[in-house]
Amino acid sequence: MTDASTVIGAGTGLPDYDSLLTRTDGPAGTSWGLWGADDELGTVNLLTPERIVAAAALVRTGKRFSLDHAVNAFEPFPSGTRHAAEHHMFANNPWHRDEYVDSYYPQSSSQIDALRHVGDPAFGFYGGRTREQITDQTTTLGVQNYADAGLVGRGVLLDVDRHLAAAGRPLGVNDPTAFDAELLDEVAAAQGVEVKAGDLLLVRTGWAGRYLALTDPERRELNKGRSTPGLAQKESVVRWLWDHGVALVAADNTGVERYPAQDSDFYDPSLPPPERGPNHNGMIHRPLLARLGMAFGELWALDELAADCAADGVYEFLLVASPLPFAGAAGSPANATAIK
Repeated sequence: MTDASTVIGAGTGLPDYDSLLTRTDGPAGTSWGLWGADDELGTVNLLTPERIVAAAALVRTGKRFSLDHAVNAFEPFPSGTRHAAEHHMFANNPWHRDEYVDSYYPQSSSQIDALRHVGDPAFGFYGGRTREQITDQTTTLGVQNYADAGLVGRGVLLDVDRHLAAAGRPLGVNDPTAFDAELLDEVAAAQGVEVKAGDLLLVRTGWAGRYLALTDPERRELNKGRSTPGLAQKESVVRWLWDHGVALVAADNTGVERYPAQDSDFYDPSLPPPERGPNHNGMIHRPLLARLGMAFGELWALDELAADCAADGVYEFLLVASPLPFAGAAGSPANATAIK
């Protein structure tokens, strides 16, 4: 590094984001190599035993909150590229039941993205892996790495939706409001909570609850020109997440960030749009997943937890997520629980 004197959080020993932008021992703006050349965990490395022990001490009431929506909750899926799972049961005798599932998309509901989910055309996949290394015949950067490591730590909720509503700026279901770094700081200060190194950060936009309240025809109409609130596509937001030492960032919208990308610091005008599916050009999926190796969670169920946090004023808790040990998968159901 040209300057590694500044570190994120207490005791992480990692360079801050601006130092990453000027590094000379690896691609500028990446965290590649900080945890070894073969690393496949990225910021999940910040979930140290010491931080997990400290997080366990946050359990005071034993109240548990599932952070998962039902498997087929988001049907039709907003992007149009994922479809409802088909559940089949069979019986080998009258008192036996077995089952199988067809057309199951592991990222069709509350989910965790693996580091192989999105690459960056200018950088490759996390750690410099090429497109040829990320196929259905390989397991590199698959979600099984998160399953093996275990996603356990201090969860922190930033309830942006409730904060904006209280300030007279309620969000709508088709709303492209961007959450910038200043707003994240404002919400944290209002809630009296500090985001620390190794945290599993939950950002509530309120989008999932509003979408699920729609009828099927209303959802289909909305999906023709969908907008969702979320993190701004700004370098300052990426810097904020990295410099706070966030191990995982999850939200209750389709991609954590605002959609579609607007006013982005990461837009490349030379790249043509894809023939189908979401256009990741300008989205912070690329700098966060591919360049920094930050774990992502999408479509998490946060409304019940948020209501309880608003009631007791406690926005920190033990958070446990158990992705499937599905070798080579690009994502998995979150299987996440917050315990207060």
